[in-house]
Amino acid sequence: MRICNKGFQRDQNLQLHQQGYNLSWKLKQRNGNDIRKRVCPKLSCVHNDRKHALDDLTGIKNHFSRKHVEKKWKCDRCSKKYTIQSDCKAHMKIHN
Repeated sequence: MRICNKGFQRDQNLQLHQQGYNLSWKLKQRNGNDIRKRVCPKLSCVHNDRKHALDDLTGIKNHFSRKHVEKKWKCDRCSKKYTIQSDCKAHMKIHN
């Protein structure tokens, strides 16, 4: 990457890294054609397989942030952890 000089073997990993710099999230194949299905860049994830790929960019971004990012929000009652604060708040409503 030109900004930080980091290198990535997979295009999807580069695209996820660029998110931190607010750069384009448009995933492209090496030949420049748009990818129709989005795969998760985490190799151990079931969505890394083209058979289980997600249809849109928003879907893969939401999947990655919910499943592969540190879960820093915790329910006070049952200790279940969440990546996204609004998910945690919605969960906590079931205890009321």
